[in-house]
Amino acid sequence: MSFQMPVIPPTVTPRAFARLHEIGAAEQGKALRVAVAGGGCSGFQYEIVLDDPKDDDLVLSGEGETVVVDPVSLPFLASARIDFSEELIGARFVIDNPNATASCGCGTSFSI
Repeated sequence: MSFQMPVIPPTVTPRAFARLHEIGAAEQGKALRVAVAGGGCSGFQYEIVLDDPKDDDLVLSGEGETVVVDPVSLPFLASARIDFSEELIGARFVIDNPNATASCGCGTSFSI
């Protein structure tokens, strides 16, 4: 018999929810999908898109907006923080992932 610890879901910052509100995601009936796929220069990469929620997604809601994570990506995003960053080089959603042991310079690729 094996015992598995429950996966601690990611959190979403108020700044990320505010940005979703600014771009009208909920008004379009869309959610921000944060997923993990194989690839990128470090082994895995984040896919961040506006998408339709699916029945088996983890739903994170705040300020009238929604962020979804599919069940396959969820273990890779356990305890992660989904934020929005505005810097001189541009604005983007960013993932602070404590599970990543290394990441590339652009922040969209990581390894575990």
